[in-house]
Amino acid sequence: MVKEIGHFIGGKNVAGTSGRFADVYDPNTGEVQAKVALASTEELNAAVANAAAAQPAWAAKNPQVRARVMMKFIDLVNAEKEELAQMLSREHGKTIPDSHGDIQRGIEVAEFSLGIPHLLKGEYSDSAGPGIDMYSMRQPLGVAAGITPFNFPAMIPMWKMCPAIACGNAFILKPSERDPSLPLRLGELMIEAGLPEGILNVVNGDKEAVDAILDNEVIQGVGFVGSTAIAEYVYSRGTANGKRVQCFGGAKNHMIIMPDADLDQAVDALIGAGYGSAGERCMAISVAVPVGEATADALVEKLIPRVESLKIGPSTDREADYGPVVTQQALDRVRGYVNLGIEEGANLAVDGRDFSMQGFENGYFMGGCLFDNVTKDMRIYKEEIFGPVLSVVRAKTYEEAIDLPMSHEYGNGVAIYTRDGDAAREFANRINIGMVGINVPIPVPLAYHTFGGWKRSAFGDLNQHGPDSVRFYTRTKTVTSRWPSGMKEGAEFVIPTMN
Repeated sequence: MVKEIGHFIGGKNVAGTSGRFADVYDPNTGEVQAKVALASTEELNAAVANAAAAQPAWAAKNPQVRARVMMKFIDLVNAEKEELAQMLSREHGKTIPDSHGDIQRGIEVAEFSLGIPHLLKGEYSDSAGPGIDMYSMRQPLGVAAGITPFNFPAMIPMWKMCPAIACGNAFILKPSERDPSLPLRLGELMIEAGLPEGILNVVNGDKEAVDAILDNEVIQGVGFVGSTAIAEYVYSRGTANGKRVQCFGGAKNHMIIMPDADLDQAVDALIGAGYGSAGERCMAISVAVPVGEATADALVEKLIPRVESLKIGPSTDREADYGPVVTQQALDRVRGYVNLGIEEGANLAVDGRDFSMQGFENGYFMGGCLFDNVTKDMRIYKEEIFGPVLSVVRAKTYEEAIDLPMSHEYGNGVAIYTRDGDAAREFANRINIGMVGINVPIPVPLAYHTFGGWKRSAFGDLNQHGPDSVRFYTRTKTVTSRWPSGMKEGAEFVIPTMN
């Protein structure tokens, strides 16, 4: 019998009541391994009411007490990391070592949140005016929500919920319905760590649950990660309802390879960053831009055998370079883009469309694909493929190369490989992309910096994790105080100034 997955509300696992379910597949076999409940608007609103009732007492806790709960949560996640990684891999399809990385990058944001007593400190001005003191404080929004994607079912939920909860908010997490088990387990571990019931609620669902989050008047802030089309929708509807919203969308990340670059290092970087996790990363490198024909010829010559020799296996194979994509729909979409690239005139140097895994013939596996001579007018260049496909766009000059990411609608991440420090510095200062790597292929900032793209890769003013997360999940209140001994008699009818 296929198991049913419900929700985590009020500190307890509860069954769904909407009568609607979505299938959760095993990407290795194509079999349905579970059915996940899809929440109704009423179920979502009930979870919000639960959160709102619990939040004031949590906000009143000393920040150090909240940090101790987060510290215990980190210990519990670390103790259970192998089981969590296996749970993640079973539903997502990424390899177990890759799942460990997913979990670890989430833990690092929880570790950043341990500093919340310091991060919430306000500012103070003594004698800002005659007998007047002025100070500011940061206070939680109240109830916040996160809508997170399938490709990082541990990392991104922790990126959202840990800073929010540490700041004193209650949190509604709506994870992807494709791999819902790990987020639910994170909810259980938070309760084990001492989090009061109702502060973290995990509600599974589809568009109905998303719309309920965006329309619920109690929810004050919403974070989203997913495709650009949905990011724009969430941002528009959420802000129209008066919410603070941060949304992170699609990407088309370029890596520029200069003539002076170490090509072996560049190829290693492209193989790992382009094909790791089957390319299902918003920070995956999907476009290689070699500068000069000699660089391009040498790069492609080195790439072809490496792509052909990629080891693809089930998610349980710890030696595999990557596993299956998440669903049959995702597999069909990636194959469709490869077919389109051929129609558009690109040279398919390595064709992985017909890859089949022995013993897992019904799994969602695809071999690595490599396109050469891709041009910027092709859809396979313009659009996010989100699969194990790397496109080589040849540039005659550095200026032509840098214009590609500069003029693309997405601005998530970019990298340059070079030995020239001056060129690297100029590139980093000039490029209009949110995250830049210099001889680093996937420039995901560490937890104490902020993660966020530019252009149509992000909607909203504040990024994820780091100092921006504290700003996003709190409001600033400024107090001006004066006590009777310093007051003048009589009413004042002009606006106060420092004159």
